[in-house]
Amino acid sequence: MNIEVYDKEITPELMGLLLSADPDEKAILSYLSGSVVLVYRDNDIFVSIAVINVVAGVFELKNIAVLKKYQGKGIAKSMINKSKQLAKESGAKAIEVGTGNSSLSQLALYQKCGFRMHSIESNFFDSYPEPIIENGIPCIDMVRLRAEL
Repeated sequence: MNIEVYDKEITPELMGLLLSADPDEKAILSYLSGSVVLVYRDNDIFVSIAVINVVAGVFELKNIAVLKKYQGKGIAKSMINKSKQLAKESGAKAIEVGTGNSSLSQLALYQKCGFRMHSIESNFFDSYPEPIIENGIPCIDMVRLRAEL
C-alpha cells in the first residue's frame, strides 16, 4: 500500500472525504493550514486521507477518512500507522486523536491501533452548525485519545 504525503491543493474530492469524517468545513479549513496531509490512492481515485497537525509540539491526527466502499480493508489502520511513524520520525513522543462520544467504531479502531483514552472535552460539538447523531447517540463531547510513540 503506497501512502504518500500530499502537498497540493485540496481538491473537491478530497474535501468530500474530509467532510465525511468532520462535517464542519470551517473547522477543516482552519486545521489544514500547516498540516501534513497523507493520501492513499487506488489508481486515480483518492481512497483515504489523513491530516496530521502540530500545535505547540503536540502531534494530532485531526482527520482521517476512507471511502465507504473501501472501508473494512485495513486502510484506516495503515493510515494511522503511517501517521504515527511520521510523528515519531519528527521527534514526537506521542500522538493524539479526538473523536465524538458517539463514534463507536472510531473509538474501537483507535484503541486497536494503540491509542488510550486521555481526556474528554465536554460540549465540544455544541459549536457545530448542525447537530450530529451517530449510532442513535447525540455527538456532544470530544473523546481525546493518545498513543505513546
